[in-house]
Amino acid sequence: MKSLALVLVAATALAPLNAAFAQSTARVRGTITAVDGSVMAVKTRDGRDVKLALADNATVAVAKAARFEDLKAGDFVGATTTPGTDGTPIVVEVHYLSPTTAEGQTSSDLMPNATMTNASVTGANVVNGKREITLQFKGATQKAVVPDSAAIVHTVPGTRADLVAGEYVFAVAQVGADGTMTVPRVQVSKDGVRPPQ
Repeated sequence: MKSLALVLVAATALAPLNAAFAQSTARVRGTITAVDGSVMAVKTRDGRDVKLALADNATVAVAKAARFEDLKAGDFVGATTTPGTDGTPIVVEVHYLSPTTAEGQTSSDLMPNATMTNASVTGANVVNGKREITLQFKGATQKAVVPDSAAIVHTVPGTRADLVAGEYVFAVAQVGADGTMTVPRVQVSKDGVRPPQ
């Protein structure tokens, strides 16, 4: 009985810790409808109205357009692709990443059947009239076609002053047990250039 009591005490003590780890994340994409202090109201792309609490140390990144010709060997990027009719990956968007971002490949919720690849660029060339990018990650290499419609974007540091109604944002929110959504970083559009992911 004594050992059982100790187990129960330990489980009770760990409950708050487990609750903290139970916090989930959610990707939010949409248009800012209002900003009130540290709370940003967003109409998501699927029509929901959500409120995002900006963390005290939240950073803002402003989207800037880049060109295919700007891509060079050694650049670390995230590329969203969908399979072409022959299975060749077709790039939907490319965005520059921080060197601390983990490389690899995973499914993307940007659109159906999309894949996100975080990788180093080893080549960006025009082959048989098609723009092609070569990506290397975790010992694997992948080539993908980059159509003219693909968005190529990098970000520059911004401020909270860039978060204004009408601009488009992308953020990964931390969702608390009570449903409160807090964002440590926001990517925002400017001059018509949207965060693509």
